[in-house]
Amino acid sequence: MFEMSQTIDLAVIGGSGLYRFPGLENATRQRVDTPFGQASGDVVVGDFAGRRIAFLARHGESHTLPPHRVNYRANLWALHHLGARTVIGVNAVGGIRHDMGPRTIVVPDQVIDYTHGRYTSFCDVEGAEVRHIDFSEPYTASLRMALIDAATQAGIAVIDGGCYGATQGPRLETRAEIARMKRDGCDLVGMTGMPEAALARELEIGYACLALVANFAAGCGDEAEISIEEIFAHLAAATAAVPPILAELLKR
Repeated sequence: MFEMSQTIDLAVIGGSGLYRFPGLENATRQRVDTPFGQASGDVVVGDFAGRRIAFLARHGESHTLPPHRVNYRANLWALHHLGARTVIGVNAVGGIRHDMGPRTIVVPDQVIDYTHGRYTSFCDVEGAEVRHIDFSEPYTASLRMALIDAATQAGIAVIDGGCYGATQGPRLETRAEIARMKRDGCDLVGMTGMPEAALARELEIGYACLALVANFAAGCGDEAEISIEEIFAHLAAATAAVPPILAELLKR
């Protein structure tokens, strides 16, 4: 059974390290059955900063879904069906560019998709209309700028722009793969940025990415080996900046 749509001022898709949204009040959980199967979990709807938001943990609340098994279509469809027309994707990433080290927050403006075998379109269903969306600018420009302005007002430093390279995961990349991505023009590497951004565009949802740098990508830092413990420590520090940025965003 499909739930009726409602007023949602903002939807947030949480990545690694963000499984529950801090400060959400009067929260209710809603499980949405979609034509594309089950979403990553219940959508949690509540009040934050005087507005109504919806939150969905991309990997599930216990981080049980690897990047290539996330049902991106169901996630976006569920949020849209509940009334969300603006979505912020929070993504844990690795830094390739020298100024995008651990705990840096980036609002990227471009993406290169290296993933494979994922359902990348709502058109990939029998009888669906085939739509050729314009994806020249993969993120909604006005929403990107609003995020950057909100971070400034919150006193939190963010980097404006950068190219997000989306890889398959769940393993981290080799040094040679990162070197290739750097030659391609990637500044960040993550595993969940696509097809999420493209699906949002198909649904005509305003979408922007808040990328939290957890580590330098392979070969880009001083570490001989990337420590998972350090990744999650850096993520925890960067994630603490998400609620104040979004509180300022909601004022707009």
